[in-house]
Order: sequence, then C-alpha cells, then structure tokens
Amino acid sequence: MAGRIAFQGELGAYSHQACHQARPDFEVVPCTTFEDVVEKTRSGEVDLGMLAVENSTYGRVADVHSLLPKSQLHIVDEAFVRVHVNLLGVPGAKLEEIREAHGHVVILPQCAGFLRKHAIAGKVSSDNARAAREVSEGGDKTKAALASELAASIYGLDVVASQIEDHKNNTTRFLVMSREADLSRRAAAMITTFTFRVRNIPAALYKAMGGFATNGVNMTKLESYMVGGSFMATEFYADIEGHPEDENVARALEELRYFTTHMDILGVYPSDRTRT
Repeated sequence: MAGRIAFQGELGAYSHQACHQARPDFEVVPCTTFEDVVEKTRSGEVDLGMLAVENSTYGRVADVHSLLPKSQLHIVDEAFVRVHVNLLGVPGAKLEEIREAHGHVVILPQCAGFLRKHAIAGKVSSDNARAAREVSEGGDKTKAALASELAASIYGLDVVASQIEDHKNNTTRFLVMSREADLSRRAAAMITTFTFRVRNIPAALYKAMGGFATNGVNMTKLESYMVGGSFMATEFYADIEGHPEDENVARALEELRYFTTHMDILGVYPSDRTRT
C-alpha cells in the first residue's frame, strides 16, 4: 500500500468510493465524524484525509467549510464523484414490498421524487453505508438502504432499483487533505482555495472582489459563514481558477489583502478533469 487515507462513514460509503477513485492504491480508514478524519490526518495516524464538501443537488455539506481553516491541514487534491443512488434491499426483496428507505440526511432529498412515487418513507441514518449494513443485518424485506453499489457488494444486498437520483448530474465534490502543503504547479489547470475576513469599512467586500474582475480571475465559489457565533464576524471561503504565481492571480490576491484583516491559502491543487 502507498499509504493510508481516512474518510467519514463506514465501508461502502460514497466517501469510500471517492478514496478508491482518487487514491486507488491507499488503504482506507473509516471514521465516525469529519472531525475524526481531520484528527487522524493531523496526528499522522493516516497520510491523507478525504472530506466531502458539497453536492450538486443538496448544496454545501454542513460544518466542513468552517472546519477546514481550523484543521491545520492543506488541500492537495479534489475529486468529483458521480453519485448514483441505489435502493438496496435484502436478497429477494421486491420494490413493491419496500416501505422504508434509510439514508443520510444529505441523500434523502437527492431521490425524493422516486421515494414519493413509490410511497416509500425516507428515514434518516447517520451514514448511507451504515444503513446498508443495518438493513443487511435486519433481514426485513420492507426496509431498504440508499447507498452505492459498492455498499451492496460489501453487505450482500440486492440492487432493487438503480440510479434513482432525481437529477442525473448528481455529483459530490471531495477534498483530499494533507499535513504538508503542496504549492507546486502539477497541472495546466489549477485551483486555489483560501479564506479571508474583510476590514470593517464600507463596501469592503465589493472592493476586495474587484481585483479578481479587473485581473480576469474566475472565482468559482464564494461562501460566507459566521465566526464564533457572532453576527458581526464573517469569514469568507473562496475558490479561484489559477495558481498564486500566475501574474493575474498574484495581482488579484495582493488587492484582496489590502481590504482584509487576514487571508489564508488552504490549498493549491489540480482542477479535477471532470470539473464543469
């Protein structure tokens, strides 16, 4: 094995699938929470951590963006995983027999239309792979799990209905975290992720963003979240296309620094080839 990579969830989770996709030669280490992933990576127990950050249907994964700046870790890669939601039942179960589908709170809205159509009640589980394991252990034909084909193979379940997600472009973005930063230019297309807090002056955010527009830097993400529970302190999280050493990116970041109290680069990494 080349190394060890931690992910949130049980074996068969979509994060497990992301690990196989991004680091196929690494040993996978399941963790209960995102915080556990960060701690195992930070302590050196594993080499890398895999964190889900957003889904094209559901949106931002709660708390991850606020966890990243405090993690003392660095983003070294991203992975876009096409999330096919499957209805998994015990061997021999038929679609018309199923009354409950168990899955993570994030996955339930992704197939709400299918569940409604078949009068199946969605039930929240802490993890999709755990739901698959529990359905397998329970042996009840009326209960199913919403999970991956990988989970079906691990827990001996039948794929009763495949690819039941409401939106056929349903994709989750993951970030690969490391203790060591890698700021090298490893691909033609690079992404730079950073956080910042603007100075307390009128139109500070507008002025801070102006440098990206005038220098032709494409900002693919800008999100805000409260800091320390205060309505007065707001941190911003941003992704831009390019490398900090690119002339136009360097100028834009220099202008940003003028209007901020602090700015921290969380990672510089290759743009995933499936990014659209």
